[in-house]
Amino acid sequence: MNLIANILVALVAVLHLGFLALEMFFWDHPFGRKRFRMTPEYSKASASLAANQGLYNGFLAAGLVWGLVENDFSIKIFFLACVVIAGIYGGLTTRRTILYIQALPGLLALVAVYLAR
Repeated sequence: MNLIANILVALVAVLHLGFLALEMFFWDHPFGRKRFRMTPEYSKASASLAANQGLYNGFLAAGLVWGLVENDFSIKIFFLACVVIAGIYGGLTTRRTILYIQALPGLLALVAVYLAR
């Protein structure tokens, strides 16, 4: 069970590195605009906000990797809980799909880490 939990934690970390790249580097490019259905004007105006958000996603990924490297239950639980809370908030305030893209994988990993303890 520990292997499955660690694979899920790694998957969530990789997702957040992807969010970092999308929000920090591709927000104001055709790929980012298409992904988020934005006009060039909107993506340009909101690029600095998205980059900030991407940086936070990078911190979440770093914390999850730290938990994996240290094999520390508390670190994994803390950062997965942050992922789930951020995903729920984003899903309720921004886009419902965030619940499935961010919160659900985080929740599955959180449950797996807890059960593997």
